[in-house]
Amino acid sequence: MTPLPIDTVLPTLRAALVERDEVVLEAPPGAGKTTRVPLALLDEPWLAGQRILMLEPRRLAARAAAERLAAEYGEPVGETVGYRIRLESKVGPRTRIEVVTEGILARRLQDDPALEGVGLVIFDEFHERSLDADLALALTLNGRELLRDTPLKVLVMSATLEGERLSALLQGAPVVRSEGRMFPVEIKWGRPTSTDERLEPRVVQTIQQALDEQDGSLLVFLPGQAEIRRVHELLDDALAGRVDIRIAPLYGELDLAAQRAAIEPAPAGIRKIVLATNIAETSLTIEGVRVVIDAGLAREPAFDPGSGMTRLATRRISRASATQRAGRAGRLEPGVCYRLWSETQHDQLPAYDSPEILQADLAGLALQLARWGAVADELVWLDKPPAAAQAQAQNLLVRLGALKADRTALTAHGQAMSTLPAHPRLAHLLLRGQALGLAPLACDLAAILSERDIVRGEGADIQTRLALLAGEGKGPRGGIARIRQLARQFKGLLRGASEMPVSDPDHPRWVGCLLAFAYPERIAHQRRSGGAEYRLANGRAALFADVDSLMKSPWLVIADLGSRQGQREERIYLAAELDPALFEGPLAEQVSTHEEVDWDEREGVLRAERQVRAGELILAREPLSSLSDDARSRALLGLVRRKGLELLPWTPELRQWQARVMLLRRLDLEQGGLSEWPDVTDTALLATLENWLLLYLGRVTRLSHFAQLDLGAILQGLLPWPLPSRLDELAPRSIEVPSGSRIRLDYTEEPPVLAVRLQEMFGLADTPRIAGGRLAVKLHLLSPAQRPVQVTQDLANFWRSTYAEVKKDLKGRYPKHYWPDDPLVAEATARAKPRR
Repeated sequence: MTPLPIDTVLPTLRAALVERDEVVLEAPPGAGKTTRVPLALLDEPWLAGQRILMLEPRRLAARAAAERLAAEYGEPVGETVGYRIRLESKVGPRTRIEVVTEGILARRLQDDPALEGVGLVIFDEFHERSLDADLALALTLNGRELLRDTPLKVLVMSATLEGERLSALLQGAPVVRSEGRMFPVEIKWGRPTSTDERLEPRVVQTIQQALDEQDGSLLVFLPGQAEIRRVHELLDDALAGRVDIRIAPLYGELDLAAQRAAIEPAPAGIRKIVLATNIAETSLTIEGVRVVIDAGLAREPAFDPGSGMTRLATRRISRASATQRAGRAGRLEPGVCYRLWSETQHDQLPAYDSPEILQADLAGLALQLARWGAVADELVWLDKPPAAAQAQAQNLLVRLGALKADRTALTAHGQAMSTLPAHPRLAHLLLRGQALGLAPLACDLAAILSERDIVRGEGADIQTRLALLAGEGKGPRGGIARIRQLARQFKGLLRGASEMPVSDPDHPRWVGCLLAFAYPERIAHQRRSGGAEYRLANGRAALFADVDSLMKSPWLVIADLGSRQGQREERIYLAAELDPALFEGPLAEQVSTHEEVDWDEREGVLRAERQVRAGELILAREPLSSLSDDARSRALLGLVRRKGLELLPWTPELRQWQARVMLLRRLDLEQGGLSEWPDVTDTALLATLENWLLLYLGRVTRLSHFAQLDLGAILQGLLPWPLPSRLDELAPRSIEVPSGSRIRLDYTEEPPVLAVRLQEMFGLADTPRIAGGRLAVKLHLLSPAQRPVQVTQDLANFWRSTYAEVKKDLKGRYPKHYWPDDPLVAEATARAKPRR
């Protein structure tokens, strides 16, 4: 065997697995952990002839790993070493090392939680932090704890510095570290990039530069298939006639032959340019590559719990990903990495990628947890699933009939859904389609929706995809074959007779019906006839970016939609026409009846009607001839909430009352205790309208009637006895000043303001106080012309230090008025001079 860096730590790893049932192995790409570790542990005494399961994050990586392991062992795949991935497996009765994808393990655990006959589970490339990997690890640890009599060992292998966190998760598991076999990689930095710059021409320019400057094959990292296709087309033109160049795309949806062509060494005298997504970042060794060109971008799904939609977002990669990508150039010899961003921009990248569990649709995870019989809090996670996404996922499962309304357990339908290897939406579609005698169509649709769109950009009608499956028209043969194979797998999993088969299973309307089962909130109605914009049952908007044949359909079900950041409307990518007559048949479960009472803004009167709705979409409506007082009053509350409290007959005096109550409440709370004074802010009043306003709305039928409410009496009712009298005592409307005048306080300012002529305060030594002496008012001392000459909360200090200067100024401007030298012994007056 060729020596690999991992070989030096294998004795330490073996010893650690003898001592502990959990071990963490840190080894960078190129160390050889995937190739050597399973074989090195196959004959350990503690394994006792049991099998090893090794998880890989991707189908391509799982298959490649099994082939390399089998080659090292000197056998074909399917003997000692085998693999299981979606749509394909090669295992036999003698298989001892089984390489599987993470989703395969999660479903296997549901059928056999103890993993009988398995002695070791290896989580390879765990640093990629896929959702399936996190779930599989959580279920493995929980099943082992509850059900195993003999030890089940767990080895977590990571290429980045997650070792200490993983060790803590696994109760202080030992961390074994290996050096990688990394040849020097020279980094060539690009100029600063901007978001509005076209990516593909710059990539092609850099590829041409690298072909001129370097030897060997090139690996080019691009965010997605669309960019790969466009760069491929540009290179075909730019490199026309170059027989020494071979261009090979590499992404997960490619057929096996094309993936092998990208991974295998190029023939002698040929330089290969591999155009890849981040599938080539780890796990795979691509022979002959010594030059990497990195666009610095990745396209990943991001789930929005608020809308219930997953969007593919293009984002900048992390520094850890950039290091992984650059390392591909130094696996076999010294290499070069061209980065299409500046060194300054590199320093601003996040250190690590965000785990998928923190940004993914958790519907599948929620379904599997319910089948497992646990909630997320009962399991061990490196990063706990977010509460908002969990709640949204459970809401969807309740709507699909998979979870009971109290969310405590699966229904029989949910149990059946959880056994199907598909997203819960598609599992529901499959089962409902089988019940209607539409299993073949349901399986074709589920298969199409499980894969990336094979003809994206050629119209949104899903009927065209079904036609390709039926052999009508031309499309990508590899993609069509893969979808047909998946549809056959679904058909093999659907068992049992149809419950209520439809009489016309070949009618095209059943396509929209089945999609509506899976995406009830994406039933859509056209805003105007022939237009591009539709309103969805969830209340959002969606539109066609280009003219589409489906725009002739007033009703749609949208299977795939998305938007770019900052766009308000979603773009429709895949949909089917919907026959609204189905709402009186199989889709009747999605229809509800509501009595709606609302204001006609134009007429200023109350309108009441009965609405038949699918989500937020109104299917039919009729006026209600009679309306209960309670319904009318609650509709009025809704109007007040929309328009605000200004709809009520507020007066300045009532606003002062509101401020007085809130002042006393604030003073109580500032002292660290509770307050007997209620919260009467506008926010609190709007939130509690039912408690204080509802009973008084019985006679309001027009907008003008609000002005007739006795709002003062209504608000006074919020103060229980004896607070009304205490309000006047602690926060009086006015204060008597030395001149004998009663001056109103302004409580809308803090602290409350007493605006009084200076001459009326003669003889008063200190600032007046309110709230039982807890608060001094703010004095606005006015001139005879009612203009402030001083603002203060310290009257004594004003008399002592400032009055002399103010008196001098006022005496000059108002010589007929009384300005004594000693204001503390002078007689206060509301006149120009005191009475004789």
